[in-house]
Amino acid sequence: MPAPALAIRRTPLVAVYGTLKRGLRNHHWLDGADFVGADRLTDATLYDLGPYPGARLEPSRGVEIEVFRVDASLLAGLDRLEDYRIRRPASGTYDRVVHPTAFGPAWLYLYNRDVAGCSVIREGGWSPHARRSVV
Repeated sequence: MPAPALAIRRTPLVAVYGTLKRGLRNHHWLDGADFVGADRLTDATLYDLGPYPGARLEPSRGVEIEVFRVDASLLAGLDRLEDYRIRRPASGTYDRVVHPTAFGPAWLYLYNRDVAGCSVIREGGWSPHARRSVV
């Protein structure tokens, strides 16, 4: 899979599903990024962690993402925000993987921590105001 990873380094795309989406509190981390479009992933499930969500690669009925084109500097900032550790990805809060989207391969941050007791979102999107039951 070297080709997609190489291509994404040249024109990085990032798929976001939580507080980085347009209109939400951390979207300012994407200032200067180009919005590419919205998509739905059926092989990702979101977990409501309270102040933000975490994604896991698990089947769903389609969770909503937004895709942005970012430069290396913005990507490095997102890595800091998401506590992604390039040398030891499993030790950070999130791992970053290349994942297919309707717009081509994009970086997707996957949650590394325990999700026991968290509400599951298998369809639609995460909202900071939603009240969900634990499933």
